[in-house]
Amino acid sequence: MKRQVGLILAMVTFLVGGCAVVTPEPSTQWTPSQANAWYGEKPWLVGCNFSPSTAINQLEMWQLETFDPDTIDRELAWAHDLGFTSVRVYLHNLLWKQHPRGFLNRMEDFLDIAERHEIGVMFVLFDGCWDPYPSLGDQRDPKPHVHNSGWAQSPGVKVLRDPESHDKLKGYVKGVIGHFRKDKRVHAWDLFNEPDNINRPAYVQFEPPNKAEYSLMLLKKAFAWARAARPTQPLTAGVWSGDWSSDGKLSPINKFMLEQSDIITFHAYSNLEQTRARVESLKRYNRPIICTEYMARPAGSTFESILPYFKEQNVGAYNWGFVAGKTQTIYPWDSWVKTYAAEPALWFHDIFRKDGTPYDAKEVELIKSLTGADR
Repeated sequence: MKRQVGLILAMVTFLVGGCAVVTPEPSTQWTPSQANAWYGEKPWLVGCNFSPSTAINQLEMWQLETFDPDTIDRELAWAHDLGFTSVRVYLHNLLWKQHPRGFLNRMEDFLDIAERHEIGVMFVLFDGCWDPYPSLGDQRDPKPHVHNSGWAQSPGVKVLRDPESHDKLKGYVKGVIGHFRKDKRVHAWDLFNEPDNINRPAYVQFEPPNKAEYSLMLLKKAFAWARAARPTQPLTAGVWSGDWSSDGKLSPINKFMLEQSDIITFHAYSNLEQTRARVESLKRYNRPIICTEYMARPAGSTFESILPYFKEQNVGAYNWGFVAGKTQTIYPWDSWVKTYAAEPALWFHDIFRKDGTPYDAKEVELIKSLTGADR
C-alpha cells in the first residue's frame, strides 16, 4: 500500500498536464556547512559504478523483460562483502517514457535489495557517453572484445540537439526525484554524467560539434527541475575533463557544474600524482568531494595507488565496473580501434568474474582492509 500511495502521488504531482499540480517551493543549493553536515553523517562512501553482469546498458538493466533481481542480489552481496557502502547506478529517460510506474517499481525493488546488503545508491539521470541513438526493446549483443559496445546516452543526440525537446524531460526528472525525495536509501542524485563527452573515436562522427552548449542548456534545466522536486538528498554533476585549478580556467559547463552542485564530484582515470592535484584543486569549494569514476589499471589508476589516498583524504570513491559481463569493460577504451581476440592479461576495469572469483585476490584484500570488511 505504501508503494502504491507513493506512486500515485508521484504521478499526480508530476504528470498531470506536464506540470505539477502540487507545486512546493523549489529548494536552493545547499550551503557548504549543510553539505558537510550531510557528509559527516554518512559512512565513507566507497563502492563502484554498478550494473549487473547480465546487462549491456541501462535499458537492459531496468526494462521489465530483462530486469534481473537474482543477479543484482548476488552481486550486491559481493559488494557488501568488500565493505562497499554505496553504488552509483545509471537510469535512462526512455524507461520513464516507456512505463513510469513500472520503472519506479523496479527502482524500489533495486533499493530494497541494496538496503538488505547495507548499501546506498547514487542515481545518475542523464549520460553523455557512448551510443547517441538509444532505443527501447531488445538490446543488441555485445561486439566481441569491445569496451562498452552497447552503453547508451541519455537522452540521446536527437533530443539533445533540439533544445525545444528538452522540456519533455521535465516529467522524468521531477517524477523520479520527487518519488524518492525523502528516501534515505538514496545517497545522492548525479544529474548528468560527462555531458560534453564527444565519444572519440567510437561515436564522434555522430556528435554535434557544439555538444557542450546543448548539454549545458539541458543541465541548467535539469538542476532547476531537480530542485523543484525538493529532494532531501544532495544534487551534483561531476567534472571530468579540462583544467579545474582556478576559476578563470574553467570551461562554462565545468563552471556551472561546480558552482551549482551541493557536493563536488569528479572523475579521475589517472595516476596518483594527477589525481591528488585534481582533489587539491577542488578543495577550494569547501564541500564534500567524491570521485564518482576512477580505476583504469593500465593508466596507473589502481586500487593500490589511489584508494588509500581517497581514504586518507575522506574522498568518496566509486570505481568503474564490478563484475565482468556484457559491458566488457575488462577491455580498454582502445578496443574500439585495436583488435583484441581474448581477455587482456591486465584488466582495464572490474573486480570479479561472473562466478565471484576475484580478478586479483590482493586487490580484494586491500579493499577489505581499507573498508574494514576484513575485521
